[in-house]
Amino acid sequence: MRRRKTAVAAGCCLAFLLGTLLNLLFIPGSEHPPPPRDEVPSSPPGAPLYPPEEEIGGGQAALARQIRERYEEVLRYRQHRAAAAAGRRPLRPRERRLMDLAPPRTSAEQPRPPGPRGRAAAGPWAGASAELSLEPPLLGCRDIRDVSGVQYLGSGYTKAVYKAVLNRTLAVALKAVDFGGHDIAHCVRQFSALGDCYRLAAYKIVKEMILLQRLRHANVLQLYGYCYQDSNDIPDTLTTITELGSPLEMIQLLQTSWEDRFRICLSLVRLLHYLAHSPLGSVTLLDFRPRQFVIVDGELKVTDLDDASIEESSCTSNSDCFMEFPARNFTLPCSVEGRCQSMNEKRNLYNAYRFFFTYLLPHSAPSSLRPLLDKIVNATGELHWGIDETAAQLERVLNLYKSGEYLQNTTRMPKAEYRRVPEAFIPDENYRCWPSYHHKGCLLSVFDVNEAIEICDSYSQCKAFVLTNQTTWTGRQLVFFKMASNHIVPDPDKITYVKVTD
Repeated sequence: MRRRKTAVAAGCCLAFLLGTLLNLLFIPGSEHPPPPRDEVPSSPPGAPLYPPEEEIGGGQAALARQIRERYEEVLRYRQHRAAAAAGRRPLRPRERRLMDLAPPRTSAEQPRPPGPRGRAAAGPWAGASAELSLEPPLLGCRDIRDVSGVQYLGSGYTKAVYKAVLNRTLAVALKAVDFGGHDIAHCVRQFSALGDCYRLAAYKIVKEMILLQRLRHANVLQLYGYCYQDSNDIPDTLTTITELGSPLEMIQLLQTSWEDRFRICLSLVRLLHYLAHSPLGSVTLLDFRPRQFVIVDGELKVTDLDDASIEESSCTSNSDCFMEFPARNFTLPCSVEGRCQSMNEKRNLYNAYRFFFTYLLPHSAPSSLRPLLDKIVNATGELHWGIDETAAQLERVLNLYKSGEYLQNTTRMPKAEYRRVPEAFIPDENYRCWPSYHHKGCLLSVFDVNEAIEICDSYSQCKAFVLTNQTTWTGRQLVFFKMASNHIVPDPDKITYVKVTD
């Protein structure tokens, strides 16, 4: 009996997984629907042509309210974009309208007889629409029909994410509403309306698409395109095609060099500085966890924006501006305009402190930089600084590190003499050190030869080192440290230094 239950449960999970995969890949779709008629605006992916009337009562009315609230949230971001684009360029006829038809008003505002299956009767909602167009996608349905290397990456409450390779060259991430996910499953159990539950969840993807296009920054994941397709008897389900990143694994990050960990923190601060001053206003990441970020070519990028918010908390006194965290609580000042001052910014900054700075910034940093790094960690942990000062201080650390100024206060008298051997390399004689860029040897970055000598002097097993022609993201040179120099081979791209006296 236990085996039978286990098999049934496994079968259900597999069915959900396959259903979502089919939704992403194998059901025909079209990149651009026919241009909408002026008198009947097109409906967005995930938005019903005739949303359920609230007068249906009971659970349907509650679900209709949730859909309306989700729609109105997306509408606020649309209006921000429309306001920013006003007067800049005309609407292109081939651009996709995402939200042209607003949900109908409540039955008290606009009584309408229920249509088939409880839906509103046919007909446009005149005057209720407002334009928000996404730019024409670089990639669409044609591009994801013949993909290879499809791999399930994971899922959250709403979305499932897959890795796929397009044209055997470009690796991308595909995101779609997860029909087996928490949001859909919970909604269907409560309301027994798969179509409307999908629409409720799909608004989160629509919101994320808008934000990915509106928030253009080096540390925001790129949106490559999108595809509309029919799935599970639901028309115009939505799949987004985005830049692919590697999941952020904190355990692995702790084993990398301080230089790479500093890059992650610097990327994050640059992102938060942009979000605090974005075209939409101050943006806060309500679901701020490491899993909401990925790494692309060594840079940290935010990938999930469906839980981002531009709403600033209103207040009548300072007590209304209370921020609660697991280990600390803060009360921010209430402004004369009745808004909590910098709450979005400070929430992001404290989350950066507790999830990233405390683990990644101070450990194994150059000794002369540690006082400044400790100051940064303490100031953000107490919220004494805002994002502007934090960003300025981290940029200062970067400049000190790249320029070599951090070495000026250190004693640099070599303990041993070294013989320079140009165009030479020591292929073996490795020993391990931590942290290292090479898992089988001691490969570190240095500012100059003098720093390499200082490092070699600090390791008792170091008897030689090899300067390579490779550099890190800061322009520092990578150096192999060796435990002997018995076998030296020619190499035009390297320079070897051999310790001759101890």
